[in-house]
Amino acid sequence: MRIIAGKHSSRKLITLPGNATRPTLDKVRGAVFSSLGGFFEGGVFLDLYAGSGACGLEALSRGMDRAVFVDQSAKAAGIIRKNIEALGEKENSRVLVMKDMNALSLIEEEGTRIDLVYLDPPYKAQKNEEVLKYLSDHDMMAKGARAVIESEKEDEYPQRIGRFTLYKNAIYGITKISYYRLSEEIL
Repeated sequence: MRIIAGKHSSRKLITLPGNATRPTLDKVRGAVFSSLGGFFEGGVFLDLYAGSGACGLEALSRGMDRAVFVDQSAKAAGIIRKNIEALGEKENSRVLVMKDMNALSLIEEEGTRIDLVYLDPPYKAQKNEEVLKYLSDHDMMAKGARAVIESEKEDEYPQRIGRFTLYKNAIYGITKISYYRLSEEIL
């Protein structure tokens, strides 16, 4: 696995051995970031089920100011920290070793505004709608924020989740990527 583009282009990342995590394939990650515009002019990226941290590190490589990596596995968090260190992104990164909703509560309490959230939970343990609803209901997203859900290609998500509106789906082999944009209207 490697960083696709930006200041860390082609740098290799390490992952947990075995099937403990399911890293987003380079091809899929590259397509997702291209669909999001390729590069960013700052902002905060939330990698909610971070695994190796590849998506958050890709976002930093492409111009995000900060990335918050969340994974409940201490082993995954160790891998994320090693990848952050290898890329010299310690100052721009935060690793939270806790469950998803606990992390969201902490991030909300601190007042962090998120520009882009990437949701890639274990396919059998998805709470994507609950997470997006929480982010929307608790006004945690920056103006113009987006959310990306990685799931099995058969999964269906509603057109609207809180203030998020689905604007695109893409299929890559067995993987489906659903793109949401935050609406400015209050429901």
